[in-house]
Amino acid sequence: MVEDSFGPATEAGIGNWDIETDVFVVGFGAAGTCAAWSAATAGAEVLVAERAGAGGGAAAMSEGIIYLGGGTPVQRACGFEDSVEEMFAYMTAACGPHPDKPRIEKYCASSLEHFDWLVERGVVFDPSFCRETSMAPTGEEGLVFSGGEDAYPFNEIARPAPRGHLAKTRGSTGWLLMECLVRSAKEAGVVVETDLMVTTLIVASDGTVVGALARRYGDTVSVRARKAVVLTAGGFVFNDEMLARHCPPLLKGTFKVGTEGDDGRGIMMAQAVGAAVKNMYAGEVALPWIPPRRLIEGIIVNGRGQRFINEDTYIGRIGQAALYDHDGVAFLLVDEKAYTENWMGLKASWVCETIPELEQEIGLPEGSLETTIALYNRHATGNADPVFHKAPEFVRPLEPPVGAVNLSVGPAPYAPFTLGGLDTDLDCRVLDLSGEPIPNLFAAGRCAVGVCSFGYASGMSIGDSTMFGRIAGRVAATGT
Repeated sequence: MVEDSFGPATEAGIGNWDIETDVFVVGFGAAGTCAAWSAATAGAEVLVAERAGAGGGAAAMSEGIIYLGGGTPVQRACGFEDSVEEMFAYMTAACGPHPDKPRIEKYCASSLEHFDWLVERGVVFDPSFCRETSMAPTGEEGLVFSGGEDAYPFNEIARPAPRGHLAKTRGSTGWLLMECLVRSAKEAGVVVETDLMVTTLIVASDGTVVGALARRYGDTVSVRARKAVVLTAGGFVFNDEMLARHCPPLLKGTFKVGTEGDDGRGIMMAQAVGAAVKNMYAGEVALPWIPPRRLIEGIIVNGRGQRFINEDTYIGRIGQAALYDHDGVAFLLVDEKAYTENWMGLKASWVCETIPELEQEIGLPEGSLETTIALYNRHATGNADPVFHKAPEFVRPLEPPVGAVNLSVGPAPYAPFTLGGLDTDLDCRVLDLSGEPIPNLFAAGRCAVGVCSFGYASGMSIGDSTMFGRIAGRVAATGT
C-alpha cells in the first residue's frame, strides 16, 4: 500500500529550491535512461531521481528482449524478410483489441533507426536465431519469435518474422542492456541522484508543472525543473489497491514482473494534477509452460475440459486468456510421445490409462474431456486443427496413457505486469481529462500508455520504453 499524499504542491508554497535543473527525470530504468540521454544530448541540464540505490529498474531484471523489426541487420543475417508494413500489420492485430494505430505506426516506422541507436550505445546483437524458445535463449542467440508471429491468426495476417532482439550474452540479457544505457546517459552528462524518491509534483498557479518534491532518508528535497518533468516511474503491479480497482485478475498473479518501484506512484502524482489514464485494465500475463516445444503436441483445456486457444501461440497470449477469461484454471494434456518436464520443472500431476479416468481424477465435468479429445483426435489423424488452427507440425492424435500438467494459478507460475497508465500524445506529453497536454509534464515507459492496448509480445515493453523515452527527453528539452 502506498500511503503518501500525492499532492499537488504549489509553487507559491516553496520557499527555496534545493535543486534546480532544466529537465527532471523521475526513474532511471529503460525509459528514464533514454529520456535523460536524449534531453542531455539536446543541450539540456538533466537531473534524474532514482528511488533505488542504482539504475536499471525492472528492465535490468528482465530477459531483455527488445521488439524491433522492419528488416534489422540481425533479421537479414538470419535469413528473415520483414518490412515496416508487415510489422505494423502484426502489431495492430496483436496489440489490440482497439489498437492505438498512430502509436504503433510511429513505433514501426522508427524501429530500424532505433536498432541503430541501440548499437551506437554499445548494445551488441549476435546475428543468430533460436527457434526453441520465445524467451531468452540459453545461448547467445540474438533473435527469437517473441509473440506468436508464426502462429494463427497472426501468420495469416502478416508474413511471420521473428522480432525479439537480445543483447549478446547467455540467458537473460536485461542487465547488459541497462548497463549500456546507464553508461551512455552518464557519459552524456546526466546527473543521477539515487535513493531519492519523488512524491509530489509542484505546479504554478496556471497549472504548469514546475518541479517536484522528493524524499531521501526522511528529508524532503524540492527540485525545480525549468523546462519539464519526465515521469518514467514504472507501472503499478506492486500496488494491490490499484490492481483491485483497475485490473483485479492480476491480483492472482503468483510472480509479479517488476520491482517494488512499480507501485503506481508516478501515475497517481500525475492524476493529482489532472492527468488522464488509459487501458488500466490491461495486463500482460506470461505463463511459461514451454520450452521444450515438443509439449505443444499436447492440448490445453480449461476447468470445463474444453480447449480455448491454439497451443503454439505466444505464452503471454495463453496466460492472458487463462487468467482473464478462464479464472486461472488450465491443464495441459500430453501423451507419452511428447511428455517431458518443462524448463521450470512442471510435471504431470495425473496420469491415467483412459480419458474418463483422467477426467475424473482432475475433477472435470463428466464427458467433457472425452468429447474434447475425441473431436481433437478426429481431425488430428490428418494433422489438422480446424477449431483453433494449431500448426500441422504439432498436430497428431493423443494416445493413452495421457497425463495432465496443472497449469492453474498456484501450481503454475503466472507472471503479470500492468500495461495501462497515463494518457499521452505521440510526443509523450501527459494529457488531462479533456485531452489537452499538461504544460511541462511528460511520461514514458510503464507509467504511461504504450503500443499495447491489451495484447502483447515479449520485448514490446522495453522497445516502447526506450523508443518513447528518447522522444520524451528530446521534446522535454527542445519543445519539438
